[in-house]
Amino acid sequence: MPITTAYSHVRLTVTDIDRSRAFYEQVFGLPIALEVADDADEATREQLSYLYGGVIYQVGNALLGLRPVAPAGDRFDENRVGLDHLSFLVDGVADLENAARLLDELGIAHAGVKDIGMAHLLEFRDPDNIALELYAWKPRRPASEG
Repeated sequence: MPITTAYSHVRLTVTDIDRSRAFYEQVFGLPIALEVADDADEATREQLSYLYGGVIYQVGNALLGLRPVAPAGDRFDENRVGLDHLSFLVDGVADLENAARLLDELGIAHAGVKDIGMAHLLEFRDPDNIALELYAWKPRRPASEG
């Protein structure tokens, strides 16, 4: 098995693609890497059928996909087998504070910026209750400052 250095992509199963797209695009503003255009021909639709009518966003060197195949009314539960939460890295605590203000403006509940010792984080949930967080490592001090 080769040693990996990063994740390639994560795809989340959602119940309502329009609602999820609105959320992820408002909160994260990520560029779209792949989707089936409304005017796509049948060959293109067949080639991209693995999207299941969803969308894939570019997140740095990785991808985040939304796959709308969950039944209406289904809700995420991190206490079941599978995903616990999805964490996005940001540069620093100022980014977390700015994100908390944006979430407030959008009416999205969050737990506030937390100091967990080695980092700060901001936790919130998407429309399907998927647990998300923004994560900022604390700067490392030189060993001489111990």
